[in-house]
Amino acid sequence: MTYQYKTLPSSVGPLDQLEDSASGVRITVNRIGAEVISLALRDNAGEWHGFLWRDGHVEAPAEGWGNHATVMGFYTHRLWEQKSVYDGHPMDGGATPHGFLRHHSFADPVVDMASGSMTYRLEPDQIPAGSYPYKVATAITYTLVGGALRMTFCFENKEIHPVALSFGWHPGFAVGSVESVCLLLPAGTYRQQIADNNFLTGGVDELVFAGGEMPYPKKTLVDSYLIDLSGVQDKRFTLVDSTIGHRIECDYSEAPFMTIWSNGDPFLCVEPCWGLPDSNPPAPFEKKKGIQWIAAGETMSASASVKPSLLKS
Repeated sequence: MTYQYKTLPSSVGPLDQLEDSASGVRITVNRIGAEVISLALRDNAGEWHGFLWRDGHVEAPAEGWGNHATVMGFYTHRLWEQKSVYDGHPMDGGATPHGFLRHHSFADPVVDMASGSMTYRLEPDQIPAGSYPYKVATAITYTLVGGALRMTFCFENKEIHPVALSFGWHPGFAVGSVESVCLLLPAGTYRQQIADNNFLTGGVDELVFAGGEMPYPKKTLVDSYLIDLSGVQDKRFTLVDSTIGHRIECDYSEAPFMTIWSNGDPFLCVEPCWGLPDSNPPAPFEKKKGIQWIAAGETMSASASVKPSLLKS
Protein backbone atom coordinates (compact mmCIF):
# COMPACT_ATOMS: atom_id res chain seq x y z
CA MET A 1 0.00 0.00 0.00
CA THR A 2 1.48 3.33 -1.05
CA TYR A 3 -0.79 5.62 1.00
CA GLN A 4 -0.23 6.85 4.55
CA TYR A 5 -2.72 8.82 6.60
CA LYS A 6 -2.31 10.59 9.91
CA THR A 7 -3.93 13.31 11.99
CA LEU A 8 -1.86 16.29 13.07
CA PRO A 9 -2.64 18.69 15.95
CA SER A 10 -2.66 22.42 15.28
CA SER A 11 -3.74 25.69 16.85
CA VAL A 12 -6.94 25.62 14.76
CA GLY A 13 -7.82 21.98 15.43
CA PRO A 14 -6.96 18.64 13.85
CA LEU A 15 -5.44 18.46 10.38
CA ASP A 16 -5.64 15.44 8.10
CA GLN A 17 -2.57 14.43 6.12
CA LEU A 18 -2.55 11.96 3.25
CA GLU A 19 0.63 10.93 1.44
CA ASP A 20 1.23 8.84 -1.65
CA SER A 21 4.74 7.48 -1.18
CA ALA A 22 4.83 6.16 -4.74
CA SER A 23 4.44 9.58 -6.38
CA GLY A 24 5.81 11.67 -3.52
CA VAL A 25 2.70 13.85 -3.29
CA ARG A 26 1.22 14.84 0.08
CA ILE A 27 -1.73 16.95 1.12
CA THR A 28 -2.73 18.42 4.46
CA VAL A 29 -6.37 19.41 5.01
CA ASN A 30 -7.86 21.69 7.66
CA ARG A 31 -11.22 20.35 8.83
CA ILE A 32 -12.43 23.94 9.06
CA GLY A 33 -13.72 24.46 5.56
CA ALA A 34 -12.26 21.12 4.38
CA GLU A 35 -9.48 23.29 2.97
CA VAL A 36 -6.23 21.92 1.60
CA ILE A 37 -3.58 23.98 3.38
CA SER A 38 -0.61 22.14 1.89
CA LEU A 39 0.08 20.48 -1.43
CA ALA A 40 3.64 19.21 -1.25
CA LEU A 41 5.96 17.20 -3.46
CA ARG A 42 9.06 15.28 -2.33
CA ASP A 43 12.19 15.71 -4.44
CA ASN A 44 14.84 13.09 -5.17
CA ALA A 45 16.76 14.10 -2.06
CA GLY A 46 13.73 13.56 0.15
CA GLU A 47 13.00 17.25 0.72
CA TRP A 48 9.40 18.50 0.61
CA HIS A 49 8.35 21.48 -1.53
CA GLY A 50 5.05 23.28 -0.88
CA PHE A 51 3.03 24.47 -3.87
CA LEU A 52 0.29 26.52 -2.18
CA TRP A 53 0.37 30.10 -0.92
CA ARG A 54 1.49 30.05 2.74
CA ASP A 55 1.85 26.30 2.35
CA GLY A 56 1.29 24.51 5.66
CA HIS A 57 0.64 27.64 7.75
CA VAL A 58 -2.59 27.66 9.75
CA GLU A 59 -2.23 31.00 11.56
CA ALA A 60 -3.89 33.98 9.91
CA PRO A 61 -1.44 36.55 8.50
CA ALA A 62 -1.38 40.13 9.76
CA GLU A 63 -2.77 41.27 6.40
CA GLY A 64 -3.51 40.02 2.92
CA TRP A 65 -5.17 36.83 1.72
CA GLY A 66 -5.00 34.23 4.49
CA ASN A 67 -6.27 31.11 2.74
CA HIS A 68 -4.68 28.39 0.62
CA ALA A 69 -7.34 26.56 -1.40
CA THR A 70 -10.79 27.73 -0.34
CA VAL A 71 -13.86 25.58 -0.95
CA MET A 72 -16.74 27.72 -2.31
CA GLY A 73 -20.42 26.80 -1.95
CA PHE A 74 -23.40 27.00 -2.12
CA TYR A 75 -22.54 30.11 -4.10
CA THR A 76 -19.28 31.35 -5.61
CA HIS A 77 -17.42 34.56 -4.86
CA ARG A 78 -19.83 37.28 -3.71
CA LEU A 79 -23.51 37.96 -3.16
CA TRP A 80 -24.78 41.52 -3.54
CA GLU A 81 -24.55 43.02 -0.04
CA GLN A 82 -23.94 39.42 1.09
CA LYS A 83 -27.63 38.65 0.73
CA SER A 84 -29.94 37.00 -1.78
CA VAL A 85 -33.45 35.61 -2.15
CA TYR A 86 -34.18 32.09 -3.42
CA ASP A 87 -37.82 31.25 -4.21
CA GLY A 88 -38.80 33.93 -1.70
CA HIS A 89 -36.46 32.57 1.00
CA PRO A 90 -33.93 35.13 2.28
CA MET A 91 -30.31 33.96 2.16
CA ASP A 92 -27.64 35.50 4.37
CA GLY A 93 -24.09 35.21 3.05
CA GLY A 94 -22.51 36.26 6.32
CA ALA A 95 -19.58 38.62 6.67
CA THR A 96 -17.25 37.01 4.10
CA PRO A 97 -17.52 35.86 0.48
CA HIS A 98 -17.56 32.34 -1.02
CA GLY A 99 -20.36 30.75 1.02
CA PHE A 100 -20.72 28.92 4.31
CA LEU A 101 -18.75 25.76 3.41
CA ARG A 102 -15.44 27.58 3.95
CA HIS A 103 -16.29 28.12 7.64
CA HIS A 104 -17.95 24.79 8.44
CA SER A 105 -16.18 22.55 10.97
CA PHE A 106 -16.29 19.17 9.27
CA ALA A 107 -16.11 15.91 11.18
CA ASP A 108 -13.20 13.57 10.62
CA PRO A 109 -13.11 12.40 7.04
CA VAL A 110 -13.84 8.98 5.64
CA VAL A 111 -10.41 7.76 4.57
CA ASP A 112 -10.14 5.15 1.83
CA MET A 113 -6.62 3.76 1.85
CA ALA A 114 -7.26 1.63 -1.22
CA SER A 115 -8.11 4.59 -3.46
CA GLY A 116 -6.02 7.19 -1.63
CA SER A 117 -8.91 9.51 -0.79
CA MET A 118 -10.39 11.53 2.06
CA THR A 119 -14.07 12.56 2.04
CA TYR A 120 -15.65 15.30 4.15
CA ARG A 121 -19.44 15.31 4.45
CA LEU A 122 -22.08 17.87 5.34
CA GLU A 123 -25.68 16.76 5.92
CA PRO A 124 -28.70 18.99 5.18
CA ASP A 125 -29.39 19.57 8.88
CA GLN A 126 -25.88 21.05 9.23
CA ILE A 127 -26.58 23.89 6.79
CA PRO A 128 -26.64 27.10 8.87
CA ALA A 129 -30.11 28.57 9.31
CA GLY A 130 -30.81 31.21 6.69
CA SER A 131 -27.81 30.28 4.53
CA TYR A 132 -29.64 28.02 2.05
CA PRO A 133 -33.31 26.96 2.12
CA TYR A 134 -33.29 23.38 0.80
CA LYS A 135 -32.04 19.94 1.80
CA VAL A 136 -28.81 19.15 -0.02
CA ALA A 137 -26.12 16.80 1.26
CA THR A 138 -22.53 17.61 0.33
CA ALA A 139 -19.38 15.53 0.01
CA ILE A 140 -15.91 16.94 -0.72
CA THR A 141 -13.36 14.31 -1.70
CA TYR A 142 -9.62 14.67 -2.17
CA THR A 143 -7.86 11.86 -4.02
CA LEU A 144 -4.18 11.37 -4.75
CA VAL A 145 -3.84 9.62 -8.09
CA GLY A 146 -1.10 9.55 -10.73
CA GLY A 147 0.93 12.21 -8.95
CA ALA A 148 -2.02 14.61 -8.96
CA LEU A 149 -4.59 15.87 -6.48
CA ARG A 150 -8.15 15.42 -7.67
CA MET A 151 -10.79 17.49 -5.88
CA THR A 152 -14.41 16.28 -6.25
CA PHE A 153 -17.68 17.92 -5.25
CA CYS A 154 -20.80 15.80 -4.82
CA PHE A 155 -24.20 17.35 -4.08
CA GLU A 156 -27.23 15.16 -3.37
CA ASN A 157 -30.65 16.81 -3.72
CA LYS A 158 -32.93 15.36 -1.06
CA GLU A 159 -35.92 17.47 -2.10
CA ILE A 160 -38.83 16.43 -4.34
CA HIS A 161 -38.13 19.39 -6.64
CA PRO A 162 -35.03 20.70 -8.46
CA VAL A 163 -32.57 22.86 -6.53
CA ALA A 164 -30.13 25.54 -7.69
CA LEU A 165 -26.67 26.25 -6.33
CA SER A 166 -23.14 27.10 -7.43
CA PHE A 167 -19.73 26.05 -6.18
CA GLY A 168 -16.04 26.17 -6.90
CA TRP A 169 -12.49 25.69 -5.70
CA HIS A 170 -10.16 28.62 -4.96
CA PRO A 171 -6.55 27.31 -4.91
CA GLY A 172 -3.78 29.87 -4.64
CA PHE A 173 -0.47 28.60 -6.00
CA ALA A 174 2.82 29.88 -4.61
CA VAL A 175 4.96 31.74 -7.16
CA GLY A 176 8.20 33.67 -7.06
CA SER A 177 6.21 36.77 -7.95
CA VAL A 178 3.21 37.67 -10.06
CA GLU A 179 5.67 39.01 -12.64
CA SER A 180 7.74 35.81 -12.79
CA VAL A 181 4.93 33.26 -13.16
CA CYS A 182 3.79 32.18 -16.61
CA LEU A 183 0.21 30.91 -16.99
CA LEU A 184 -0.16 28.95 -20.23
CA LEU A 185 -3.64 28.79 -21.72
CA PRO A 186 -4.73 26.48 -24.57
CA ALA A 187 -6.25 27.80 -27.78
CA GLY A 188 -9.92 28.72 -27.74
CA THR A 189 -12.46 31.48 -27.37
CA TYR A 190 -12.27 33.04 -23.92
CA ARG A 191 -15.37 34.97 -22.87
CA GLN A 192 -14.45 37.29 -20.00
CA GLN A 193 -17.44 38.20 -17.85
CA ILE A 194 -17.03 41.89 -17.09
CA ALA A 195 -17.38 42.73 -13.41
CA ASP A 196 -17.34 46.11 -11.70
CA ASN A 197 -16.15 45.88 -8.07
CA ASN A 198 -16.48 42.07 -8.31
CA PHE A 199 -20.11 42.11 -9.52
CA LEU A 200 -21.18 41.22 -13.04
CA THR A 201 -22.32 44.08 -15.25
CA GLY A 202 -23.70 41.85 -18.02
CA GLY A 203 -20.88 42.73 -20.38
CA VAL A 204 -18.73 40.10 -22.10
CA ASP A 205 -15.32 40.59 -23.71
CA GLU A 206 -14.69 37.76 -26.20
CA LEU A 207 -11.13 36.86 -27.09
CA VAL A 208 -10.13 34.32 -29.73
CA PHE A 209 -6.76 33.11 -28.47
CA ALA A 210 -4.22 31.00 -30.36
CA GLY A 211 -2.74 29.56 -27.15
CA GLY A 212 0.29 30.51 -25.10
CA GLU A 213 1.00 32.79 -22.16
CA MET A 214 -2.05 34.38 -20.55
CA PRO A 215 -3.09 37.42 -22.62
CA TYR A 216 -4.65 39.29 -19.68
CA PRO A 217 -2.63 42.10 -18.00
CA LYS A 218 -1.17 41.05 -14.67
CA LYS A 219 -1.54 44.54 -13.24
CA THR A 220 -5.32 44.12 -13.07
CA LEU A 221 -5.35 40.61 -11.57
CA VAL A 222 -6.57 42.18 -8.34
CA ASP A 223 -9.94 42.74 -10.06
CA SER A 224 -10.13 39.05 -11.14
CA TYR A 225 -10.64 37.64 -14.60
CA LEU A 226 -13.91 35.67 -14.75
CA ILE A 227 -13.77 33.44 -17.79
CA ASP A 228 -16.56 31.49 -19.48
CA LEU A 229 -14.80 28.38 -20.85
CA SER A 230 -17.59 27.21 -23.16
CA GLY A 231 -15.44 28.18 -26.17
CA VAL A 232 -12.36 26.29 -24.94
CA GLN A 233 -12.18 22.62 -25.86
CA ASP A 234 -9.02 21.61 -23.98
CA LYS A 235 -9.38 22.98 -20.45
CA ARG A 236 -5.89 22.18 -19.26
CA PHE A 237 -3.84 25.08 -17.95
CA THR A 238 -0.21 25.18 -16.81
CA LEU A 239 1.61 27.44 -14.36
CA VAL A 240 5.39 27.63 -14.69
CA ASP A 241 7.71 29.67 -12.50
CA SER A 242 11.38 29.08 -13.18
CA THR A 243 12.45 31.36 -10.31
CA ILE A 244 11.21 28.80 -7.75
CA GLY A 245 11.29 25.76 -10.04
CA HIS A 246 7.55 24.99 -9.86
CA ARG A 247 5.22 23.65 -12.51
CA ILE A 248 1.53 22.93 -11.94
CA GLU A 249 -0.78 21.32 -14.46
CA CYS A 250 -4.46 22.13 -13.90
CA ASP A 251 -7.09 19.91 -15.53
CA TYR A 252 -10.40 21.77 -15.32
CA SER A 253 -12.15 19.79 -18.05
CA GLU A 254 -15.43 19.63 -16.12
CA ALA A 255 -15.59 23.30 -15.10
CA PRO A 256 -17.72 25.77 -17.10
CA PHE A 257 -15.89 28.81 -15.69
CA MET A 258 -12.47 29.79 -14.43
CA THR A 259 -11.33 32.69 -12.26
CA ILE A 260 -7.79 34.07 -12.31
CA TRP A 261 -6.81 36.33 -9.40
CA SER A 262 -3.98 37.67 -7.27
CA ASN A 263 -3.71 40.60 -4.91
CA GLY A 264 -0.09 41.20 -5.91
CA ASP A 265 1.46 38.95 -3.25
CA PRO A 266 3.48 35.97 -4.57
CA PHE A 267 0.59 33.70 -5.47
CA LEU A 268 -1.72 33.13 -8.40
CA CYS A 269 -5.21 31.72 -8.02
CA VAL A 270 -6.49 29.64 -10.93
CA GLU A 271 -9.97 28.57 -9.87
CA PRO A 272 -12.39 26.07 -11.44
CA CYS A 273 -15.92 27.39 -10.93
CA TRP A 274 -19.44 26.11 -11.44
CA GLY A 275 -20.99 29.54 -11.06
CA LEU A 276 -20.22 33.26 -11.13
CA PRO A 277 -20.42 36.20 -8.70
CA ASP A 278 -23.63 38.10 -8.21
CA SER A 279 -24.61 40.82 -10.64
CA ASN A 280 -25.34 44.51 -10.29
CA PRO A 281 -28.29 44.85 -10.12
CA PRO A 282 -28.74 41.42 -8.50
CA ALA A 283 -31.07 38.71 -9.78
CA PRO A 284 -32.97 36.20 -7.62
CA PHE A 285 -30.66 33.38 -6.54
CA GLU A 286 -32.20 30.79 -8.85
CA LYS A 287 -31.76 33.11 -11.86
CA LYS A 288 -28.14 34.06 -11.30
CA LYS A 289 -25.79 33.62 -14.24
CA GLY A 290 -23.97 30.30 -14.15
CA ILE A 291 -26.27 28.71 -11.55
CA GLN A 292 -26.27 24.89 -11.54
CA TRP A 293 -29.47 22.81 -11.29
CA ILE A 294 -29.87 19.40 -9.68
CA ALA A 295 -33.04 17.42 -10.43
CA ALA A 296 -35.25 16.11 -7.62
CA GLY A 297 -33.60 13.20 -5.83
CA GLU A 298 -30.54 13.35 -8.10
CA THR A 299 -26.83 13.84 -7.48
CA MET A 300 -24.36 16.20 -9.16
CA SER A 301 -20.63 15.43 -9.11
CA ALA A 302 -17.81 17.49 -10.58
CA SER A 303 -14.02 17.30 -10.32
CA ALA A 304 -10.84 19.23 -10.98
CA SER A 305 -7.25 18.13 -10.61
CA VAL A 306 -3.86 19.74 -10.16
CA LYS A 307 -0.48 18.04 -10.65
CA PRO A 308 2.67 19.60 -9.17
CA SER A 309 6.15 18.98 -10.51
CA LEU A 310 9.62 20.40 -10.03
CA LEU A 311 11.61 21.83 -12.90
CA LYS A 312 14.70 20.45 -11.16
CA SER A 313 14.72 17.79 -8.47
